[in-house]
Amino acid sequence: MGCCQSSFLKPRFSDDNKNNRREQEQLRENQQQQQHVRTKHSPQPTNGTEKSGVLGGGGGGGVPSFTEFSFADLQAATNNFSPEFIVSESGEKASNVVYKGRLQNQNNSNNISWIAVKKFTKLAWPDPKQFADEAWGVGKLRHKRLANLIGYCCDGDERLLVAEYMPNDTLSKHLFHWENQTIEWAMRLRVALYITEALDYCSSEGRPLYHDLNAYRVLFDENGDPRLSCFGLMKNSMDGKSYSTNLAYTPPEYLRNGRVTPESVIFSFGTVLLDLLSGKHIPPSHALDMIQGKNILLLMDSHLEGNFSTEEATVVFDLASRCLQYEPGERPNTKDLVMALAPLQNKPDVLSYVMLGIPKHEEAPPTPQHPLSPMGNACSRMDLTAIHQILVMTRYKDDERSSELSFQEWTQQTRDTLEARKRGDVAFNERDFKTAVECYSQFIDAGTMVSPTVYARRSLCHLLCDQPDAALRDAMQAQCVYPDWSTAFYMQAVALAKLDMHKDAADMLNEAATLEEKEQRSGR
Repeated sequence: MGCCQSSFLKPRFSDDNKNNRREQEQLRENQQQQQHVRTKHSPQPTNGTEKSGVLGGGGGGGVPSFTEFSFADLQAATNNFSPEFIVSESGEKASNVVYKGRLQNQNNSNNISWIAVKKFTKLAWPDPKQFADEAWGVGKLRHKRLANLIGYCCDGDERLLVAEYMPNDTLSKHLFHWENQTIEWAMRLRVALYITEALDYCSSEGRPLYHDLNAYRVLFDENGDPRLSCFGLMKNSMDGKSYSTNLAYTPPEYLRNGRVTPESVIFSFGTVLLDLLSGKHIPPSHALDMIQGKNILLLMDSHLEGNFSTEEATVVFDLASRCLQYEPGERPNTKDLVMALAPLQNKPDVLSYVMLGIPKHEEAPPTPQHPLSPMGNACSRMDLTAIHQILVMTRYKDDERSSELSFQEWTQQTRDTLEARKRGDVAFNERDFKTAVECYSQFIDAGTMVSPTVYARRSLCHLLCDQPDAALRDAMQAQCVYPDWSTAFYMQAVALAKLDMHKDAADMLNEAATLEEKEQRSGR
């Protein structure tokens, strides 16, 4: 009997399934000791991720390595840059659009599914070398407080950046656009600290300039944790000039020379602190007049309804006042900000999404990329009765395709083995699944012949007897006997779903549909 070494046989299972994982590893070891070995490589993504290196390891936190994408990669990921995929747009002077996109068939442990793609006009970055150099520079950064840059595209006139996708909107929308929803005080303090930690990290890595820092640049990830967008770390001129979206919130020195400096970034952070305190946009000059006039309570967001510490608010107001000083040299640096904000954190054990009042993000399993057959539909619906009917109808016709299916010398043992299979078939057809398991096990244990269909049938029997671990083992064995058999992958998908391993199940369902489509094209 042969076996295959598919990417789906790698230990991709969660910690909640350690026993199952150990069993799968032992199964693979046994399979590798067998004589006939057939290797089946997992299909390469159609959007060029093999070239891109997304499958490789990357920086901290499971972020993939920075890479170059082709325009076709990102076109496919964003459904040809569909308007339905747009998540933000900017004005004419800084014309760019941000799309969400999906990299298909990511069968690796990092499994970055959704991405953010920022598409510029050629005029924004006329020099392709400068764009590429800037992207590679920012792409070296990896931090849990950043929405990290994972790639870029510089293809002809196209200029695009690719970053981790943050599904829970921006700070600006949470503060200013959500009706009947107020970010509590402890969460506002957390936002302030996390963004200063991101800025401090960037500064320590030689990237102290951040362009047009504002509440729209603060994003929330799938856990509700605030992160700083990496896009603002890109500058589109060698002398530090950058366009700012609202001159009323720009540092005084920018109005004089049009250049962004590290001190300018601190000023912009001061405006973010004002947003967090007031829940609205207040021009810095007006805010300073109110702070100096000791009208702190007038600045506080009325939606907080007094649920904040006056002492903590005073510290933050003083910090904002220092950040907004007219002279750049009088502003604090990023380390000063971290040291001032860290002691104010008063709910360290409460998860961010809880404080935001949003559900924990649970990404739906990706839908198959190919039309599903009746078998595929039955497996996607977890309809075990329909799967049973299909296996009964197809009988053993697929065994003929397996090059591993062979009969040894006709002996009494062979006849006994076939008789065990026949009894198993009768029990299977009559839905006596426990008896079917016993008979099929006799057939398999005899070892005189190999049948992927028997493994698939016993796998379904295990599922119907509420034994998903055993079902998964049998489905994997069926794949080893016949590496390109879609039914083996479908049965693995059902077993994985029963084990609550839904992302793995969705991957397997996609693989099965791909193989089935290939079979149909070949006229089998």
